[in-house]
Order: sequence, then C-alpha cells, then structure tokens
Amino acid sequence: MKIFKFGGASVNSAEAIRNVAHILSQYRNEKLVVVISAMGKTTNLLEKIIPGVPASEEERNALIAQCKAYHLGIAEELFGTLEGDTVAKIDQLFHQLETNARKKGDNYNYDYDQVVSFGELISTTLISGYLNHIGISNVWVDVREMIRTNENYREGIVDFSQTKELTAQMITQKQETVSLVITQGFIAGTDKGTTTTLGREGSDYSASILSYCLDAESMTIWKDVPGFLNADPKYFKNTVKINKIPFNEAIELAYYGASVIHPKTVKPIQNKGIQLHIKSFIDPQAEGSVIGPFKSIVPLTPLYIFKNNQILISIQPKDFSFIAEENLHTIFAVLAELNIRVNLMQNSALSFSLCIDYNEILLREIKEKLEDNFRLVYNTGLQLITIRYYNQQIIDETVAGRNILLQQRSRNTTQLLVEA
Repeated sequence: MKIFKFGGASVNSAEAIRNVAHILSQYRNEKLVVVISAMGKTTNLLEKIIPGVPASEEERNALIAQCKAYHLGIAEELFGTLEGDTVAKIDQLFHQLETNARKKGDNYNYDYDQVVSFGELISTTLISGYLNHIGISNVWVDVREMIRTNENYREGIVDFSQTKELTAQMITQKQETVSLVITQGFIAGTDKGTTTTLGREGSDYSASILSYCLDAESMTIWKDVPGFLNADPKYFKNTVKINKIPFNEAIELAYYGASVIHPKTVKPIQNKGIQLHIKSFIDPQAEGSVIGPFKSIVPLTPLYIFKNNQILISIQPKDFSFIAEENLHTIFAVLAELNIRVNLMQNSALSFSLCIDYNEILLREIKEKLEDNFRLVYNTGLQLITIRYYNQQIIDETVAGRNILLQQRSRNTTQLLVEA
C-alpha cells in the first residue's frame, strides 16, 4: 500500500484536479490512500470567519459567499452542472460551516478547529465525487473516524495506539471492494466526536500517521516544485534540488520551518523505516527527492528557510526582578495554554524574548494573561531566516544590510530575526 498526499496548490482549480486524476489513473492496480488538503488558499480564508475574528457580520457573509462560489465554480467546470449528489453534499457542508462560523466564540482554539476543518471536508468531497464521475472508483473516508487526538485544539496530540486500530480496521474494510481511498489531511477527531486539527499545514503529518498505522510501502508528497529544494524559489532564483535527505536532517529542517514538510511528519515514518518521496505534480515522471536512512545530504549545500510575518515579544518582570525559573514557568504555561509554538527564544538577566508567528487574537490573549506581572514590548513585521551549513559571507549576503534584532548560532545552523 502507498500513501499519497496532495496539497492545496495541486487542487486549486478544475485543471489542477484533472491533473491529480491523471496521476491517480497511473496507479489503478495498486492500493492507495490519498490524503488531500483544502483547495488553494481556502484555509487562509476560513481563518477570517472564525467566531470573534470578522470585523462585522457582513464581512463574514461575504467571505463565506466567496468561498462557496470558488468551490461551486470548480464543481460546475468539472461536472458541467450544479446538479447531482456531490454538489448537494457540498451545499450541506457549507450550511454546517455557516452554522459553526456564526456561533458565539469563547474559545479561539476550539472555534478554529470547528470552522477551518471544513476546507478539507469540502475539497475531498468534491474530488472524490469527480473521480467516481470519470470512472476512477474510490471511496471517501472521514479521517476524523480514524485519527484520534486529545482535546488540544489547533495542535491535537495523536493517540497512535487507538489510531492504528481504527485506521487498520476502516481501510482494510474499505479496500476489500475499492483499492483507492480518498481522505482528508490536517483534521482529526476526539473520542467525544469533536473535530481537532494537527497544526497549520498538517496534512503531511496526516499522511505520515496513516503511513505508520498501515505499514505503508512508501509515502509521497506531491508538490509544485521538482523535489526538496535548498531554498524557497520565491526568494532564490538558483535553487538546488536535494536528491537524498537523511531522516534526522529532514526533522531538523522541518523543525526550523522548511515549507516542504510539516515538522511532525518525519518521525512516525522514520520509526517504521518508510521512505518519503517528494515529487512534482507538474512533472510526475521526474525523479524528485527522497527522505530515508541516508548518512548525509546529497548534494551537500547551504539550506535556507524563511518565515515571514513574525513578531518579537520581549517580556520583563514589573518588579525589576531577574528572569528566573518561576518567571519562565509562568510564561511557558501561558504559551502552552494557548498552543503557541515558539520559533526562537533568548533570555538575559532582565528580559525574555521570543519570536512567534503573528496572530492578533493570540497576541491579545498573551498580553491579557501576562500584563499583571510583566511588561511586554514587541516588534511586528519581521522575517526569521534560518541557514544550515552557513558561513559569514552567506549570512551577509542573505541579511543584505538589514537590522538584526535577534541571532543565534550553533555549529551547523544560524537563525537571524531581521526587519522584513
């Protein structure tokens, strides 16, 4: 059995979905589980309609209408009509989405998962229906019935024992009659039946979980790039494709924010020795890159990772005491409560600084929970640059004279927080 994952860019139009269908048609005789993300930038749009986020009811209504028009436009182009069972299912999902988006929001993390999860539910419903429509038989499976997490909303922690049992049972049953299973990335479920998510861009992790639980032969992520590149082509013209990446190296790069794979993706497949292929959906026959039990990167070259829209928060005790263990305990307890991932941190005698992805609502909650005992100052609009296998010339060329607000170096890696 093989596990495929298609991200938002690979299913962002009718033409793109036809291309996915063409790729899948080459594997008719194999057992496949295909994990699919929300279409295009749908997740970004849905984040704007979470209860408590929109500026007005009118804005929410306009965004929902925009999202629905986008999906129904693709459906009409694929099916030639807005009649039929698939479109009826999509209409029902949008009705549920509207209901959830209009609820009174009192827990951002919970509300986030109950709204944003619809991107994957809608995309897989549409694509599964289209594949059946053109004769590529498949069965749609709700991944929330397979991947079990706790109630740590926006960053659900997977119960692998329960997930393995549920996944093996469901996939085995479904593939007795149909070899192709279509399911969702990013989302999961609790024992109580509520929806959770696995962290932003978590569809890779979903595919990795299923690969682990099903003892997959291999896992493949289909991207709009020829493989694992040493830098984002949006920032570098002359990128280098990495042909082989050791498991541990891939974990390091994903931790620092490499956009090709989600940070949690590699460990489950490493534990089973399952190789991860990164291939181009634009050129499916090309070799791509492979993550596996290799000794070193091939070829060895500097690797660049850029994270935009960062915020640097500096926290100082109001009583002018030192930043001691009890202060750090309080700060990290708040970060854990809000499920906030720290991208870079540093402390001095009198202050603790941390770099995180900018989120206005979560920033407000951090301030509310810490402002009684701490003074907070922050800078927004920053870029976090990570360079692996660096030298000073590479640093100078990359920073290009910008002001460095925070910097850390280890033997192989440097991280620089600069003005965007």
